[in-house]
Amino acid sequence: MARLGLTVPDWLRQRADTTPGRLALVAETRRFTFKELDQRVDAAASALRERGTLSGQHVGIRASNGAGFVVAVHALMRLGAVLVPINIRLTAPEIEWQTHDAELSMTLDDAAVRDLLDGPPAARTNRQFEFAQPHSIVYTSGTTGRPKGAVLTYGNHWSSATASALNLGLVPGDSWLACLPLFHVGGLSILLRSVVYGIPAVVHTRFEPGHVNQAIDTGGVTLVSLVSTMLSRLLDERGDRPFPASLRVVLLGGGPAPLPLLERALRAQAPVVQTYGLTETASQVVTLAPEDAIRKVGSAGKPLMGTQLRIESDGEICVRGPTVSPGYLHQAPRVPGAWLRTGDMGYLDTEGYLYVLDRRHDLIVSGGENVYPSEVEAALLAHPAVDEAGVVGLPDPEWGRTVAAVVKLHPAQSATAAELIAFCRERLAAYKVPRRVEFKDSLPHNAAGKLMRRELRVF
Repeated sequence: MARLGLTVPDWLRQRADTTPGRLALVAETRRFTFKELDQRVDAAASALRERGTLSGQHVGIRASNGAGFVVAVHALMRLGAVLVPINIRLTAPEIEWQTHDAELSMTLDDAAVRDLLDGPPAARTNRQFEFAQPHSIVYTSGTTGRPKGAVLTYGNHWSSATASALNLGLVPGDSWLACLPLFHVGGLSILLRSVVYGIPAVVHTRFEPGHVNQAIDTGGVTLVSLVSTMLSRLLDERGDRPFPASLRVVLLGGGPAPLPLLERALRAQAPVVQTYGLTETASQVVTLAPEDAIRKVGSAGKPLMGTQLRIESDGEICVRGPTVSPGYLHQAPRVPGAWLRTGDMGYLDTEGYLYVLDRRHDLIVSGGENVYPSEVEAALLAHPAVDEAGVVGLPDPEWGRTVAAVVKLHPAQSATAAELIAFCRERLAAYKVPRRVEFKDSLPHNAAGKLMRRELRVF
């Protein structure tokens, strides 16, 4: 007899039955309680069923952040379809490739999710969630070639949500702001946590520093997820205004954060806790506990409950646990309990706190010495004229690779390449100092705000 996996009630349905009057969603001009959101999702599920959507089908959502996106996500869960969020910044050929690779039965765009949002009332749809069942296929950023579709199960997402709550806590009045794209795992995870925790998700259409600061100051937001470039812009917009005591967590992901930025955030009383996560782990793997935010500034923290971490002899970070994807679409499944090699480099201090250095493929080996671009970028960012910095390796006949930097200066600020090189020489070992610095008006970032170093490899 086949062994059945662990099943649980539909998360949104159980939340709506338990706390129907609690605020569930704030998006644009819309405000829904959990009961109202549950009813909207029933209507959307009915409309999708009429369009032929079946359990197990792969359905894409290529839409901007908004209430319609949220309703569509929960409606697909209620039908048992597998969500495939698609980056709205992809080019037409990239979308065509991903549509084919993901074997999509349909794709919901902005107009389609808006229609789902305002569908007529429908009968209740009841469903159980099986933890081993695929919930979503989220594509990696593709920094080393074609992106891969990481299969994430209901169990992966549930484990991520509960482990995050055990670390960050959950207090009355919590409200989580989602200004990251919902098509990335960091944004998507906020929608699921909201239902599991019974707290509102405040969804912004896009990241606008003024709107985010307003939501923090007057909108009741207590938690927000950002990447470094977002935090820098948020601090720029605030000026000298400190953050209110009601903001209890700024979850900072997207790669190693420059120490000058973290120190600046601390001066503004921003409760920043760094986190390290992957698409393949349904978001967070390691997160600094709030009580360690100042004592361990610069660290990503310790593994969340249930997750194990080790550092290989070459410095690569490996993880395993209940949040780790069972594998990639069209590839053999991962052996249960096997370690996931992340491709990221890092180390543990004497207390077991993780410090993330860089992606393995971004590592620059110059004259046999390892140079981590993030360390050089942090040194450049300490210069008062530097707004953004990206560091890459260039071929060199003598050293193999040499360090080069692309810099964006603050408006109305000036600096020469020689000045920045001398500035770095005071702070870095000689082999880490850029041999070449170029200036640009902007640096390339992906939709989640991460610096795309591969786009800088042209001098």
